[in-house]
Amino acid sequence: MTLVFYSAIIKIITIFSGRLLNVATKYSFYCFFMKCPVCYYNDTKVVDSRVAPDGLSIRRRRECLKCNFRFSTYEEIEILDLMIVKRDGRRESYSREKLISGLRKSLEKRPITEDKFKQIVHGIERDLQKLRQNEVTSRQVGQMVMKHLKKTDPVAYIRYASVYESFKDANEFRRELNKLIKEKK
Repeated sequence: MTLVFYSAIIKIITIFSGRLLNVATKYSFYCFFMKCPVCYYNDTKVVDSRVAPDGLSIRRRRECLKCNFRFSTYEEIEILDLMIVKRDGRRESYSREKLISGLRKSLEKRPITEDKFKQIVHGIERDLQKLRQNEVTSRQVGQMVMKHLKKTDPVAYIRYASVYESFKDANEFRRELNKLIKEKK
């Protein structure tokens, strides 16, 4: 495989015994080591590799070279070295967990599948990477989230916008709803 991810970290989610074990590791030019979740031996071989059903990650079947236990890993690129500049000027590292948390709140009890949810997250992160900047304002991130939610689910969009834009009364909700209705026509 000739793909080389220079400064990216590959997030590996190992499925074992119904639990998710998160392990982050750098992609190595020489050899990629994955510990066996059973015997913790340092070397495994890749038996099969394919694009995961969500289309956003790579699923690898691995086999331990010591105990022959087979397990699956899912690899996806994680954004690194991205600083978010907050409204008050503070800077903090990009947090995928914060993005997911905000999206989950706005999409709560909405008819969105987990695959669609992952596509939204991936789309937002792809847009962030396209900017090719080390610093992005929280306003830019919020606008990207609202753009993706508007295309996906208008109710989730209004929920997110109401918190993001700090709606103070029902008139602000009405104005945003009217804009949304006009765009739909």
